[in-house]
Amino acid sequence: MRVGLPMYDPHELRQSVDAWWSGLACAFRAEGIADVPDRLDRGVPLHALWSAPDLLFAQTCGYPLVGEWADQLQYLATPRYAAPGCEGPDYCSWIVVPANSKAADIEDLRGARCAINGRVSHSGYNALRSLVAPLAQDGRFFGAVSVSGGHSESLDQIGRGEVDVAAIDCVTHALFSRCRPHAIAATRIVGRTAHAPGLPYVTRIAAGSDLVERLRRGLFRAFADPALASVREDLLMVGLDVLPLSSYRCMTDMAIDARRRHYVELD
Repeated sequence: MRVGLPMYDPHELRQSVDAWWSGLACAFRAEGIADVPDRLDRGVPLHALWSAPDLLFAQTCGYPLVGEWADQLQYLATPRYAAPGCEGPDYCSWIVVPANSKAADIEDLRGARCAINGRVSHSGYNALRSLVAPLAQDGRFFGAVSVSGGHSESLDQIGRGEVDVAAIDCVTHALFSRCRPHAIAATRIVGRTAHAPGLPYVTRIAAGSDLVERLRRGLFRAFADPALASVREDLLMVGLDVLPLSSYRCMTDMAIDARRRHYVELD
């Protein structure tokens, strides 16, 4: 069975992420789920993890869940985080610039160099595109857009002066404020994107209803386990919700609205 928690897994927090998985694995076994792996699959590309026919459990972005991966991933639940910018199960992205940037708001970033983590991402791409689409002229707003590969890399590029702006998931931003304060100190927030449901837990689309129910019960068991309280605190997790999958449709609505405004790509 494949398992992964790749979304909030910086190397400084690996011990806490591993401890969280150990707690989840015990909870899943207590619910009668067989063949639960002891360790997370790391070093596996996201597309390989999400498309694995034996995927048991993972965390993903909501945008691909209701988009290009809708026929391969099945929703389980949405964790809540105690991070600035979060509201219940919803999150947003901070628009960050270099600490010494003269930009005061989004309008000041017209023609700037922008880093996105990837076009499959809501927080680093889709939400940012939605934010600037009303400001675009002839399908353009930024002067240049490059793909960094991840929020961490986008922050590093801002720190090195290679780009002028990026949209950073507010949970990542809060975690990095703890474990990579130097990266956050090199930036400044000038805005935020609209709120949307946070990064969901998923399983494979072919998982039966019994397995889905056992996984959900296991999740609630782990979130209620007092022995895991310190681990949840380290990872800023404070609760769990099972949302209607339709809650995530706001992300595809954002993409549709950008296309309606002829702002198809983030340029």
